[in-house]
Amino acid sequence: MRNAALMLGIIAGLMGIFVGLFGYGYAELSERQPEVGEIFGAFENPAFIRLASFLAPLLAIAGGAMAKMRALWGGGLMLIAAALFYTAFGFNVATMFPIGFAALGGLLAIAAGKPDEPKAHF
Repeated sequence: MRNAALMLGIIAGLMGIFVGLFGYGYAELSERQPEVGEIFGAFENPAFIRLASFLAPLLAIAGGAMAKMRALWGGGLMLIAAALFYTAFGFNVATMFPIGFAALGGLLAIAAGKPDEPKAHF
């Protein structure tokens, strides 16, 4: 389960980088060019979008990397990443896989309470 959590976290983070790049870029564009925000819509809280665009992929990748040795911490980071993706961007066609992979990886990492390795977090 730890290997699956590792892979799901890294994949979620890599996919989330693209979501984050678009979110950060659009937040900056709509702030610098207000007419773009008027036409296509602007974010209510662009500072939170910029923060989540950076932190969510970072936490997913870090959680996936930690899932092998520190499954509880890694699972927690992946669940936080999934929550950040959801609160910042909602659940849509661009975010369904990063949210799903990060959440499933987090649950698998936390569920690995009695691993094959001697160091367990429970």
